[in-house]
Amino acid sequence: MKVVLLAGGKGTRLAEETLLRPKPMVEIGGIPILEHIMRHYAAHGFTDFVVACGYLGHVIKEHFASYRDRTVDFTVSLGTGAVAYHGNTPQDWNVTLVDTGMETMTGGRLGRLKDFVGDSTFMMTYGDGLSDIPVGELVRHHKNGDRVATVTAVRPPARFGSLVINDDDCVTAFEEKVSSSVALINGGFFVFEPAVFDYLEDDATPFESLPMERLASAGQLSAFRHEGFWQPMDTLRDKLELERLWESGRAPWTP
Repeated sequence: MKVVLLAGGKGTRLAEETLLRPKPMVEIGGIPILEHIMRHYAAHGFTDFVVACGYLGHVIKEHFASYRDRTVDFTVSLGTGAVAYHGNTPQDWNVTLVDTGMETMTGGRLGRLKDFVGDSTFMMTYGDGLSDIPVGELVRHHKNGDRVATVTAVRPPARFGSLVINDDDCVTAFEEKVSSSVALINGGFFVFEPAVFDYLEDDATPFESLPMERLASAGQLSAFRHEGFWQPMDTLRDKLELERLWESGRAPWTP
């Protein structure tokens, strides 16, 4: 089953990191967040990726084009240019990289990938969010639901800790940040049938607006509830929090 990764946005809210590279290439622990996401899918047995590139897409293409050179020892003949590799890369993945345009919205990027996805069930997520979602359970939920699309429903992470105050206005405790109790939101990690392309419009349409609304109205959008870890990287603060989790050795999204 192929996994589509949307990696073409400009990441304007993370401008400190995205002037010279697209947001999916911003690193957590020295590894691009895009690769963290791919490693999570790979740990569940899904290693065939289609990456929708856009803003500074050449950076993503160069990363994977030179992946073997960076991760494997080799001998090069300077006379002939022949290269002999000593071993294999740590990741045995198939990665297709497609330029889907600079200004294309998420629905348009997905639409441009139709010929690369084929006629089978496939998955899709955003290239800037990490989760410990059990991908196998997600796929089973989708198949049992017998609908065109499944979206993972998550609770947004709380931004602040909270005070516990008694009736005498005395602070009795301080609770660390926990998942918000507000309504569930779209957390990405979709599963689609090929019929999803019938619900798409043009390059200017975000998938999260009209296509999802049409799927919902037709009763063709299932929700997979995930109460575990989910964290987008929208701001520098988010990046620093993900870095903290990685450095602690307790990153929830790691296999």
